[in-house]
Amino acid sequence: MHLPDYREARTRDKRKYNRVHFSLDQNIEKKYVGKTYFVKTYGCQMNEHDSENICAMLEALGFSKATRYVDADLVLLNTCSIRENAHNKAFGMLGRLKHLKGEKKDLLIGLCGCMAQEKSVVDEILKDYKFVDFVFGTHNLYQLPTIIDRAVEEQKQQIEVFSREGDLVEGYPVIRSNSYKAFVNIIYGCDKFCTYCIVPYTRGRERSRKKEDILKEVEMLIQDGYKEVTLLGQNVNAYGKDLYEDYNMGDLLEDIAKLEIPRIRFMTSHPWDFTDKMIEVIGKYPNIMPSVHLPVQSGSSRILKLMGRRYTRESYLELFHKIKETVPGVCISTDIIVGFPGETEEDFQETLSLVEECRYDNAFTFIFSKREGTPACRLEDQTPLEEKEERLQRLNDVVNQYFLENNKKLEGTTLKVLVEGTSLKKNMYYGYSETNKLINFTSEKELFCGDIVDVEIESAKTWSLDGKCV
Repeated sequence: MHLPDYREARTRDKRKYNRVHFSLDQNIEKKYVGKTYFVKTYGCQMNEHDSENICAMLEALGFSKATRYVDADLVLLNTCSIRENAHNKAFGMLGRLKHLKGEKKDLLIGLCGCMAQEKSVVDEILKDYKFVDFVFGTHNLYQLPTIIDRAVEEQKQQIEVFSREGDLVEGYPVIRSNSYKAFVNIIYGCDKFCTYCIVPYTRGRERSRKKEDILKEVEMLIQDGYKEVTLLGQNVNAYGKDLYEDYNMGDLLEDIAKLEIPRIRFMTSHPWDFTDKMIEVIGKYPNIMPSVHLPVQSGSSRILKLMGRRYTRESYLELFHKIKETVPGVCISTDIIVGFPGETEEDFQETLSLVEECRYDNAFTFIFSKREGTPACRLEDQTPLEEKEERLQRLNDVVNQYFLENNKKLEGTTLKVLVEGTSLKKNMYYGYSETNKLINFTSEKELFCGDIVDVEIESAKTWSLDGKCV
């Protein structure tokens, strides 16, 4: 049994890590043929991609996918700890699974992902959720097959959570969620330690994959007909800093762009590491999508300092305008937290004024959520919840105004759209533009998922655009 420890998880040193290739114990390969599984994923794109690896490992064991959790022999929750809401949803699901296990005694229940790295979560499972058969963390995903097999053979709860990152594993099997868009991990972990954020504790220090392995993966995706890749990392902009002296995210973007895959995206970016080279490369290559997610979190330099964000309001705005001026037609989205401990009305007004200057194309807005183990959790918070909710509503009123205003400017233009599905209405499709706008459109000819088509925009809504294929 290995239990999580926050003090260990926070440690950053020069300790070297090995790069190893995933392998499955042949003694358990296809051992569970005839059994079914269901994976429930919470959280970010990194979790979604982890679930693609998890599904592939389960199928290597012989499990086949169930469409409903109530029909499965194994249910695994891949969890997120970034906000309390995702935390509560996962425990709510465990409550439903407890009742299901009362009816299906042989049901296997597991929990993994970022919540598994939290000491309080594991302590709670050990105390009150003894029906959970196994728990493993983000640092030992590769052990999933053996952990499941031990849970079955020993009939004993397995808790295997490494507090610190171990080997960097290449060659995970993968079952991708579609055949035209793919996630590609380029860096794991984060060293920024923003005071409100649990991610550096749950995902470990920054570890970059070798450029050769990334480029090889993208080349294989191109050969398989993929049209879009999204480069993933808790802080993609830090790519290469731990591995190379003279090769960074800007260089990697350029090398991938030269492979000529139609669409390249990346997330998530920390403004601190967003270099001029990155901006130059994004503006230079048309297959790097002009869509940048640039989390600001607050418009107040005082609050940014309390958050440990390492930039000021002024430096963020300088970066924002540099991207706008250099990348043709770029759309920028952001994250904003309201009600951070100590935030005054004056601080909040600074956030509103920054939003009015930036006029974002999209924004993910949240009320501050305390995460146990982070420095911000210990800060005094005197703002009533009702006031935080009122600020969030005022912020959303402003950001929604600019979403619609920006979309209205696109009426009458023609945008390239990657087809992602069909609507219930006849001849109706939906997809995303190069700037990541959701577009619903009609087409007289039959289209297929993965097609890239020209769509004339006829009308704009706050969250989407309507048009017709031309």
